[in-house]
Amino acid sequence: MLLLGLLAVLPACLFSAKVSPLIEKISDHKDFKKLLRTRNNVLVLYSKSAAAAENPLRFLSDVAQEVKGRGTIAWIDCGDAESRKVCKKMKADPNSKEKGVELLHYKDGAFHTEYNRAVTLKSVVAFLKDPEGAPLWEEDPEAKDVVHVDSEKEFRRLLKKEDRPLLMMFYAPWCGVCKRMMPSYQQAATELKGTYVLAGMNVHSTEFEKIKEEYNVRGYPTICYFEKGKFLFHYENYGATAKDIAEWLQNPQPPQPQAPETPWADEENAVYHLTDEDFDKFIKEHSSVLVMFHAPWCGHCKKMKPEYEMAAEMLHGASDSPGVLAAVDATVNKAVGERFHISGFPTLKYFQDGEEKYTLPQLRTKKKIIDWLQNPQAPPPPEPAWEEKLTSVIHLAGEDFRESLKKKKHALVMFYAPWCPHCKNSIPHFTTAAELFKEDRKIAYAAVDCAKEQNHDLCKQEGVDGYPTFNYYNYGKFIEKYNGERGESGFATFMRTLRERDHERVGKKKDEL
Repeated sequence: MLLLGLLAVLPACLFSAKVSPLIEKISDHKDFKKLLRTRNNVLVLYSKSAAAAENPLRFLSDVAQEVKGRGTIAWIDCGDAESRKVCKKMKADPNSKEKGVELLHYKDGAFHTEYNRAVTLKSVVAFLKDPEGAPLWEEDPEAKDVVHVDSEKEFRRLLKKEDRPLLMMFYAPWCGVCKRMMPSYQQAATELKGTYVLAGMNVHSTEFEKIKEEYNVRGYPTICYFEKGKFLFHYENYGATAKDIAEWLQNPQPPQPQAPETPWADEENAVYHLTDEDFDKFIKEHSSVLVMFHAPWCGHCKKMKPEYEMAAEMLHGASDSPGVLAAVDATVNKAVGERFHISGFPTLKYFQDGEEKYTLPQLRTKKKIIDWLQNPQAPPPPEPAWEEKLTSVIHLAGEDFRESLKKKKHALVMFYAPWCPHCKNSIPHFTTAAELFKEDRKIAYAAVDCAKEQNHDLCKQEGVDGYPTFNYYNYGKFIEKYNGERGESGFATFMRTLRERDHERVGKKKDEL
């Protein structure tokens, strides 16, 4: 329905604008199939006549300019005798629409969805940059009273002109915590309208590094409180309901100190918690010991902890126990961690008669732990890590990430964790695609192991909240998330399309000369 109001919402200045040559005019079904085969992100305007398409095309000309190199806009005039056959085959019927136009999106060569989001330049561009991404926050009607800021210039202007107390949420569109808080934040914006200003700004892009540095944005959301343009406090460690926000704004306070998390070693459980000082003595005194090396921040350790504790409890109460369970916080007891080359968490090692025997990545549940201890067997030999294999994929780490990518015009980066099943499925396809382009110096298929401690900050900074995450970079600058098909064909088609466009531009420049 939003598209039907297109003619009404377009600014008057667009009516005199020229239709962009970037818009592909299609009248033949074979040409359309070729377009879908060679372009993986296509938005098609179907119109009942050329007259019906006139104003939408002027609007879409601006969109085409904004998404140049990332998405394609096409137009099919279903009123034209030849083009009508294409519309029929594609089951498009703009005649059934009130304004005689409809927008359909095609992804990776197939129909994806009808465009039914807000018809604004920003929304359509955002959609084409990430067709499967969530709508922009400002598209939510409930967020109408939140001031949505798009640029540093707008942000500085808001601080300068606004006399009312201002709360600014710096967020990233992929951030789960942000999404959960947004309804409360926008409710507070409505309830406090006229007295306080609540604003939001997506600062995930690298262009906002200056703002993030200035206001200490280390994670999302980061909420800052201003009075008369001056930053006073972070809204931190307070409640996340509309009522909490409203009450805090009536009496703004510095962040509350966060209650420290109780160390696992201080909790009541049947696991033996070892340190650098007593590790060797304990291992020698017990003939069969399974040790879990962990870190307080490790989510997978926390997930495994209840299973490990239940297994320890069962072994503790058994008269003929096959062994004991111990744990080491390797971030505190660094000497032990370094001696056993602990580089990821959790890591499970088995010690027999005082000697290290096996590393056991497969033991993650109570049952598997108990069953294995009752009949200790050598684990299957570990497969070489991806980065140890000779492939055309470049493996990057935090310190060399940006510098390496700056040398490549097109880089597709896979952020992964070695234990992740979806990553394991994608790795062979990603590797094969990289092999296809190994001779092209302008292209890189790269990977970052987010399970490594040295890469934690990098993965967080690049918006990784699940595995695998694929990001596309142009000379080191983040452009968009890749949400295409995760097979060799999808990865290769994505890069091939980019290179074809490069060659087209070079050809056009030569023609102009």
